[in-house]
Amino acid sequence: MKKTLFLLLFLSLVFPLTASASPAITPEAVMESVDMVWIMIAAFLVFFMHAGFAMVESGFTRSKNALNILMKNFMTISIASVLYFVVGYGIMFGKSGGGLIGLDGFFLNGHEDQIGFFVFQAVFAATCATIISGAVAERMKLSSYLLLTLLMTGIIYPVVGHWIWGGGWLSQLGFVDFAGSTTVHLTGAIGAIITVMFLGPRLGKYSGTTVNVIPGHNIPLGALGVFILWFGWFGFNGGSTLAADPSLIPAVVATTLLSASAAVISSALYSQLKFKQIDASLTLNGALAGLVGITAGTANVSPLGAILIGLVAGFILVEAVQFFDQKAKIDDPVGAIAVHGVCGIWGTVAVGLFSVEGGLLYGGGLTLLGIQAIGVLAVIGWTSLATALAVITIKAVTGSIRVSRQEEVSGLDFAEHGSSAYESSRSIFNENPGPDSDFGVGLLHRLDSLNDEEEHPRPLKEQA
Repeated sequence: MKKTLFLLLFLSLVFPLTASASPAITPEAVMESVDMVWIMIAAFLVFFMHAGFAMVESGFTRSKNALNILMKNFMTISIASVLYFVVGYGIMFGKSGGGLIGLDGFFLNGHEDQIGFFVFQAVFAATCATIISGAVAERMKLSSYLLLTLLMTGIIYPVVGHWIWGGGWLSQLGFVDFAGSTTVHLTGAIGAIITVMFLGPRLGKYSGTTVNVIPGHNIPLGALGVFILWFGWFGFNGGSTLAADPSLIPAVVATTLLSASAAVISSALYSQLKFKQIDASLTLNGALAGLVGITAGTANVSPLGAILIGLVAGFILVEAVQFFDQKAKIDDPVGAIAVHGVCGIWGTVAVGLFSVEGGLLYGGGLTLLGIQAIGVLAVIGWTSLATALAVITIKAVTGSIRVSRQEEVSGLDFAEHGSSAYESSRSIFNENPGPDSDFGVGLLHRLDSLNDEEEHPRPLKEQA
């Protein structure tokens, strides 16, 4: 009983003292806390988008490369996070050197109070890099891809980010890219197309003038990835408000939803008109096209403007995929270049048309439209040159950025990781040898026979 009374007396003395010593809670402090919580939630959503990228890329490609794609996505987010902390954030948000590049803030020195903002921006940097992963799928060496990821997240992307978001020359010019149609998506897409041009198409994709279809092994998995990306995009765009603004966030989320929905409708209807049936992969990519298209102007356009941007993005997507696949013969297994590149350009230029403040259709004249076009051209020029130099350097160091012919046929899961994503009795790796035969001999014979083929191989049978 005495112990209980002593404890109650102690608590009655300590609690008032503790309460009186705590700082006063002000409305400003509460709002600062709410803002940071919102930014962190948005960062979590953008991080989760990498699960979506992994599902889209693996589902739209062949099963023999699924494990390799998963490893690339895990390594991308990990490398990007560390490298962005070491150097990327400083280049992007450090003290500007002539509006071209940040000069301090490396290891967050002097920016320790911005660590929450750093987390949000780090997952954005990884998003830019992973766009390349899908375009180069099924034939690029993992080591070469990771070296390119180092250069993309450490230098190429942060320079663009400084120009647009870090107080650089494009932001001073008045360039508008609220959440990254150009900063993130176009930069990643240009990096992808330059790399693919060095890399070349997959074996069997093109035979003379014939364009062979290489279907993905699991479209439902790809569809799940698109839904995850769509969900994460609400944080991608909504979090770019950088504050829990009760009026701006709902408007951003609404334009994001409407543009993506309109693009799904337009890509589905246009594929029905063009091919006499609704194409599933184009429709799924249509959602991403609408999301990329609205990202630049999501806070600057009306809901009706968002719908129009999405409708055009869905149409552009179908034509862009066909152009790269059949006319330009640039082999992009997942359509990343069309989605993030062409629709990124459209979304950025669309701000000059549909922005309620300064847009051409709202009486703003051609000024904003011209600034948007300058920004697009500048980013294409820088990213093309920097990526080309990066790939040339990597080729000089490693000898080749592409896996061997035999490795590509056997699959990168087996060649790069010594394993596979799926167990299947029909897999070429699961031959059932007889009592007097050796495991894998049939596979080796088939691989060896490839050396005798002509320069343009016969179309490969698609493998699930």
